Amino acid sequence: MENRQSADFALEREMEEAEKTAASPAEDFSVHDDLSLPPGIKISDPVRMYLKEIGRVPLLSADEEVELSKRIEQGDEDAKRRLAEANLRLVVSIARRYAGRGMQFLDLIQEGNMGLIKAVEKFDYSKGFKFSTYATWWIRQAITRSIADQARTIRIPVHMVETINKLVRVSRQLLQELGREPTPEEIAKEMDISPEKVREIQKVSQEPVSLETPVGEESDSNLGDFIEDQDALAPADAAAFELLREQLEEVLDTLTEREENVLRLRFGLEDGRTRTLEEVGQVFGVTRERIRQIEAKALRKLRHPSRSKRLKDFLE
Repeated sequence: MENRQSADFALEREMEEAEKTAASPAEDFSVHDDLSLPPGIKISDPVRMYLKEIGRVPLLSADEEVELSKRIEQGDEDAKRRLAEANLRLVVSIARRYAGRGMQFLDLIQEGNMGLIKAVEKFDYSKGFKFSTYATWWIRQAITRSIADQARTIRIPVHMVETINKLVRVSRQLLQELGREPTPEEIAKEMDISPEKVREIQKVSQEPVSLETPVGEESDSNLGDFIEDQDALAPADAAAFELLREQLEEVLDTLTEREENVLRLRFGLEDGRTRTLEEVGQVFGVTRERIRQIEAKALRKLRHPSRSKRLKDFLE
């Protein structure tokens, strides 16, 4: 019962958003928009045939839209089909603006068509909205949700995708006005948000790049081959560390077995984990004070010139 109420509330919110969009003077997509694509976006023959086919469907007048909407209220499936088919060009017009964002153009059209069907089912002609304006919100919502769910390696919430899209639009607008890349502060002022929020959005919008991405025309190298391993030692440092380890082992061998083992445990020479005096005392079954004495004696021995000079070069 609770889940159903939640779903009903979500649907009610969606319809309110669609009606707000239809009632506002914001950007409107016309079914008369051309079906051309942005430069660099290629389409396959099936898509070309689809565009040609929907271009033959006659457009509807406002009166015809109202008439079909009345018939849809009565459950007329043919009227629903006619209203949808007459607005397929609207879907293409909107989808083309999302081309190149990680999804095939035909997939964008298919998702937009799902939003169009939703708009056909929810449209209320009595409120005086143009159907194309009302449907625009549903189509854009379907496309942006699909991009959020499918196009990215890491899923981004729908509301964040819409914010990213807005930031991209504002950035392009400022680029044209300023003749250079806008700063986060300039974008923030235009969007009425903080510069920190702009930087956060820019960080979220970055797409991960595979380390297996080919580099160069021959494609015999991958991106990962050129990325430095921050945790790996440089060859010279690795060689010096190995020499130091060998010298340290030889110096420790000059101590008694107990002195050597106490220092190994106290300074984590075996596993990198240092132990307290009490912990070492428990290992040897003696008090922490006794371990302190053994440690002090061993360190005095290591400070003797006969031993310390072997490590001096590595410690300078």
